[in-house]
Amino acid sequence: MSNTPLLKVNNLKIRFQTDEAMVHAVKGISFEIPRGKTVGLVGESGSGKSVTSLATMRLIPEPPGEVHEGEIFFNGVDLLKLKESEMRKVRGKQISMIFQEPMTSLNPVFTVGDQIAEALVLHEGMTQEEAWEKSIELMDKVGIPNPRERIGSYPHEMSGGQRQRVMIAMAIACSPDLLIADEPTTALDVTIQKQILELISDLQKKENMSVLFITHDLGVIADIADHVLVMYKGEIVESGSAEQIFKNPKHPYTKGLLACRPSLDNNPKRLPMVSDFMDKEGKEIPNSFDIQKFEKFSRPITEEENPVILEIKNLQKHFPLKKNLWGKTTSWVKAVRGVDLKVRKGRTLGLVGESGCGKTTLGRTILRLIEPTSGDIIYKGTNINNLSRSDMRAMRKKMQIIFQDPYASLNPRMTIGSAVMEPMLIHKLEPDRKKRQKKAEALIERCGLPGSVLNRYPHEFSGGQRQRICIARALAVEPEFIICDESVSALDVSVQAQILNLLLDLQEEMGLSYIFISHDLAVVKFIADEIAVMNQGEIVEMSDCIKIYEDPQVQYTKDLLSAIPKGIPKSLMP
Repeated sequence: MSNTPLLKVNNLKIRFQTDEAMVHAVKGISFEIPRGKTVGLVGESGSGKSVTSLATMRLIPEPPGEVHEGEIFFNGVDLLKLKESEMRKVRGKQISMIFQEPMTSLNPVFTVGDQIAEALVLHEGMTQEEAWEKSIELMDKVGIPNPRERIGSYPHEMSGGQRQRVMIAMAIACSPDLLIADEPTTALDVTIQKQILELISDLQKKENMSVLFITHDLGVIADIADHVLVMYKGEIVESGSAEQIFKNPKHPYTKGLLACRPSLDNNPKRLPMVSDFMDKEGKEIPNSFDIQKFEKFSRPITEEENPVILEIKNLQKHFPLKKNLWGKTTSWVKAVRGVDLKVRKGRTLGLVGESGCGKTTLGRTILRLIEPTSGDIIYKGTNINNLSRSDMRAMRKKMQIIFQDPYASLNPRMTIGSAVMEPMLIHKLEPDRKKRQKKAEALIERCGLPGSVLNRYPHEFSGGQRQRICIARALAVEPEFIICDESVSALDVSVQAQILNLLLDLQEEMGLSYIFISHDLAVVKFIADEIAVMNQGEIVEMSDCIKIYEDPQVQYTKDLLSAIPKGIPKSLMP
């Protein structure tokens, strides 16, 4: 790398004091970021990536956090030795940051224009009027449509992709030398993700910025980074050019991260996991995993073994948008428009589309968590639209849902054991508490967690572990059909592989049927047998997963496919 780096980190060590012990989050890492280049920092949640970026911005909360050793040189100046008043002049002006979750990073009581203009007034000495005009230019630059109208919008009035663009506009407002992007595309649609990646790449070239791009997804890193740092448990375990990392990875952790991401090029029976390449001590496992699991695989569908258990006919869901003075609705949002679908026993229907296309509304309407406007939902010959509330509650024993956000799905005041046992109590499956507890323990263990966790609370678990708990809770009533609503979208690729494999194992053992809702076509291709593509409330294409990928019929499907990161650096593309 360059002899005159913009940023140079030497032996950085960061620790946090918790109630139980001192946690060493970063354990003596060193790296450089050259001028005008993009460095990718990749690793799972908890590896120390975000903490490293916060230390660079001097945003580590003290206490409980502490940078207890090391140096961070920016333009030859050690940032750790600057006074807070001096550091404020660096933040936003010379180094700026795009945070992972724009909704929690933007102030809900100020317009997006006010928030972009703030940095311009503070660092560039502009008047409010000048900053306002510059903010409109920046919003246009990052691709927000009608910026002069949207500048007065509040964060909640914008989509996830637009909020992320606002964050980028704020970050580049003062033309910083270094842009830190912390998971800026996590949980975004693949099409929006592609736009954000292209935007950051274009701005980096035009402004000659240096970029530190943080993510858990090596497929995204391939599209944007010149140099890659792989981080594991607070240490950098591998470093090299993007070409070196992807062509010839050395560390088993890097090999595992590359292997566990679903690919459009194959259709394996199971996804490889990091644990297939490396043991708990971090040592490589040579040729220990069964390569047969990962060969091309397809499951035939027959009418005898896989009869239709759920049929949806002309399903519609409209939400009232405007009402007149007399309270009569004058316009509607047509979220679901005449959808027809069939789900087969023991098989998975993938439901794909961008945010706002109606996927989640359709899933919730099928279970009558939202009442349909019209249409038929026929489950095993019963039209559930005609069921009373008490009959519908009994039907939900057979039909369950796993929500997108496991933390929001679990009651923070309820232990894991109580959360898993609650559905058994409601549906009177196990009248004896000891039997309920024993069943909950067995379910938790089947989902990959020790039975001893039943007395712990949701906040004590990682995102992947919470998702396993939600799966155990859905299985508590012994359902036949489960809707998985974006249930792996915000997880690390390694944890995502574990959850997807678990869902397939459970399907094989219990004969479960799934509707798997996602915006990620690579994930859906791996888990689904049939795929329905949804756009603006309608199913625009439906076929088996191989045909959809090999011969998409509509332009919308082609656009979704082309937006998926290839996972290959541009220098290695044929």
